[in-house]
Amino acid sequence: MARDLVVFGEDWGAHPSSTQHIVRRLAADRRVVWVNSIGLRRPRLDARDLGRIVRKARAIVAGPQGPREARAPTPDTLSVVSPLAAPWPGSALANAFNRQALGAQVRRALAREGLRDPVLWTSLPTAAPLLGALGERGVVYYCGDDFGALAGVDHAPVLRMERDLVLRADLVLAASDELAARFPAHKTRLAPHGVDVDLFGAPAPAPQDLPAGKPVAGFYGSLADWIDVDMLASAARSMPDWNFVLIGPVQTDIAPLQGMANVRLLGPRPHADLPGYVQNWTVSLLPFRDNAQIRACNPLKLREYLAAGAPIAATPFPALAPYEALLSVAHSPAAFASAIRIAAEDGGRNAARRARVAEESWDARAAAVSHALEAL
Repeated sequence: MARDLVVFGEDWGAHPSSTQHIVRRLAADRRVVWVNSIGLRRPRLDARDLGRIVRKARAIVAGPQGPREARAPTPDTLSVVSPLAAPWPGSALANAFNRQALGAQVRRALAREGLRDPVLWTSLPTAAPLLGALGERGVVYYCGDDFGALAGVDHAPVLRMERDLVLRADLVLAASDELAARFPAHKTRLAPHGVDVDLFGAPAPAPQDLPAGKPVAGFYGSLADWIDVDMLASAARSMPDWNFVLIGPVQTDIAPLQGMANVRLLGPRPHADLPGYVQNWTVSLLPFRDNAQIRACNPLKLREYLAAGAPIAATPFPALAPYEALLSVAHSPAAFASAIRIAAEDGGRNAARRARVAEESWDARAAAVSHALEAL
């Protein structure tokens, strides 16, 4: 019988992470209690964090499933806990409070859902204080990011929590070779990201806000510190005959892009709407900086771009290597505009790009993870 799970991840219903993709499929034959994010840094007194605190408080008041307007489609076998927790990594007082208060909250949820002896799965090192407090029969650490380089993280205390978590984990699942190499080989397995082949492969109409009349170079994802904004701005300036469409929340300084007539900032879009953009713009972009976070990453959008078929222009990073022959890679910022134009001539290999990831679905990834769980 498949083992039930208690999962510590990001907020359920946010833009889906690899954890959500996998756990949604694992929930097909097991019960899951999902605990929303308990944070990776102490809060700051700014508008963004104060707004997050208000949303968290509303979710706690709304009850076990959180506020109705924030929910994503949720499997019947999965229930969501909005945690009563102190987001202060490295604080002994916060750790003790979380173990006591959040531990009691999660145990009530487990009892309510009839879960006994679950496997504890965490994608966040900050869940380490809960180990041993939930009657778990095993511990899985799913590592999808380099928490020593990830923006928006209190690096030193989170890495200390990660070391404790890895020491006590029965199984470590790592999303990239670079991450896997950091953990004990005898209990670490590579768990590369997958893709929703059906969603991104099925033909989708062009959205109304996708500009027409010129070729389009497009990107979706957070506009954050790991995006080379200066490189994008330089490419857009040198390509006035193209439109650049950027989809996602702005989390870094984008001043170099503002005011450019051929740059469109569309803001976030639902995940289910993204295939319409990717399939109908000319070239998909992966404009990453070369830093520790990117060298360890395995971005979901890479396989989603491939499953949609459209040509891709990218900067180099390790996870790109197995697919590099199907992309146009710029090995310097100055070469990015040329890489986009070269990619635009590569429409004849759309079917080859789709075929390359056809066997890398989230269903296949979840089946491999399920087998690893049952082997604990």
